[in-house]
Amino acid sequence: MGMEIIKKDISLFRSEEMTLAQLFLQSEAAYACVSALGELGLVQFKDLNPDVNAFQRKFVNEVRRCDEMERKLRFLQKEIVKADIHIGTFHESPPAPHPREMIDLEAQFEQLENEMKDSNVNFEAMKKGLLELNELKHILRKTQVFFEEAELHIYEPQHEGRTDDLANLIDEQQEQAGSQLGFVTGVIDRERVPAFERLLWRACRGNVFFKQAEIDQPMEDPVTGFFIHKCVFIVFFQGEQLKTRVKKICDGFRATMYPCPDTIQERREMAVGVMTRIEDLQTVLNETEEHRRRLLSTVAKSINNWFIKVRKIKAIYHTMNMFNLDVTHKCLIAECWCPVSDLDQIQDALKRGTEESGASVPSILNRMTTKEDPPTFNRNDKFTEGFQNLIDAYGVANYQEVNPALFTIITFPFLFAVMFGDCGHGLIMFLFAYWMVRNEKKLAITKPGGEIFESVFAGRYIVLLMGAFAIYTGLIYNDCFSKSFNIFGSAWHIPKNQTFPKGVSTTMLIPAESSPEYYRGIPYYFGIDPIWQIAENKISFTNSMKMKMSVILGVAHMLFGICLSCANYK
Repeated sequence: MGMEIIKKDISLFRSEEMTLAQLFLQSEAAYACVSALGELGLVQFKDLNPDVNAFQRKFVNEVRRCDEMERKLRFLQKEIVKADIHIGTFHESPPAPHPREMIDLEAQFEQLENEMKDSNVNFEAMKKGLLELNELKHILRKTQVFFEEAELHIYEPQHEGRTDDLANLIDEQQEQAGSQLGFVTGVIDRERVPAFERLLWRACRGNVFFKQAEIDQPMEDPVTGFFIHKCVFIVFFQGEQLKTRVKKICDGFRATMYPCPDTIQERREMAVGVMTRIEDLQTVLNETEEHRRRLLSTVAKSINNWFIKVRKIKAIYHTMNMFNLDVTHKCLIAECWCPVSDLDQIQDALKRGTEESGASVPSILNRMTTKEDPPTFNRNDKFTEGFQNLIDAYGVANYQEVNPALFTIITFPFLFAVMFGDCGHGLIMFLFAYWMVRNEKKLAITKPGGEIFESVFAGRYIVLLMGAFAIYTGLIYNDCFSKSFNIFGSAWHIPKNQTFPKGVSTTMLIPAESSPEYYRGIPYYFGIDPIWQIAENKISFTNSMKMKMSVILGVAHMLFGICLSCANYK
């Protein structure tokens, strides 16, 4: 136990001692052995096929199958998010499934994808049909006024005093023998109505009559899901030539045309039939939506586990593509870097993988001598991982060099606090980080707040120490939300016969030159005397003090870095 503690301390001070090892894995046991080593996370494999194209490697078909399964899962996840269904969380990472389970997973994902695609096609077609029926319903309602107006003017024996354009058009058409007024009805987007009306008037040279009425409720587009404001329109004209011209203009403006009967009785019968079809189609739509939600709710419970399984399978085959086959094609040869102190754990993982696969020949690990520079491996836990990532963002230390992350645990939060220096804001930061640390298991699963929160959560221990040190330096600066504490009493004394503003706020505070009547000659017990907050020379005094302290800390920090460089050189 004592040797393990010493090794752990040494591994924190400098990177682990690494060795190059050669693995001989039986073909039937390679998958299970790589899976066990991957769960262990202590091995870095070398690519023994650097000149081989990625599409010409042995297990490229398995990797493609994993890519296809990931695509199907992303499609299902997109549908789950679109339906606003909660995705189930997982508490433990599932192990990598056996290669035989890939076929079952592929069949299951294929079935789910086809079922969801068919459901989407049917649902979109029914929504499109419902949209058309609703538009036809509004056409029958809105155009009834236009037809009543036209019939009124046609059957009136006298038209004295009429100034309506439609009446004038009817009179002109009735003057021609055998003439009959035609019309076209439809629905168009509200934004296109002015241009549509203008082009109709110009193309038909004023020989048409256009009427439009806006639909009160916006209509949902079945393809995009957006709500669009539309208008019902009716165009009266005379002759087949104008009819053809009007229809072409409607097609150009993407207006949807609907047939509308000529008589009131036929329009009423059509309206009753449309309402019946809308009710039936709405019932079918509700049942289809409920079926989709049940299917997606079932998928949402397991989709995260499926993602992990597929990615583990893909990672295993991607790793196995870096191996070489021996001449008999019954054994895979791999080379890897691994920590010397963990060779026993690696041997146990290989043994477990061989037993799980049922292979008769055990896997072999041989240490190799090489002149290559080993990779840098710093062993971390959940506390030191954030600091190690911070150091690695600037550069990874060379092999067996001193690990700066160990010292950054103190220096980085403290230097931040020297700059931050407010115990009130530092307390808020500390409490927020403490909440993340207390609930780290739950937050690691749910991951609320998006990418920004994930970044802060990954450095929760850094934020915790930054808040703690900010409280300390804030007390030294005697600064809490830009206010000062007067805990021990000020070292400055104001005489009774002198008013406070006249005696202090208009006077420079200079301890070395002040008389005992004003300055008692004793320093403040902890931090800065609160009387400096109302002094005229507050800024010059505090800036000078903080600058001198920063210079001292900065020089000490650089000297410490030189000492570490000497240790690395030695």
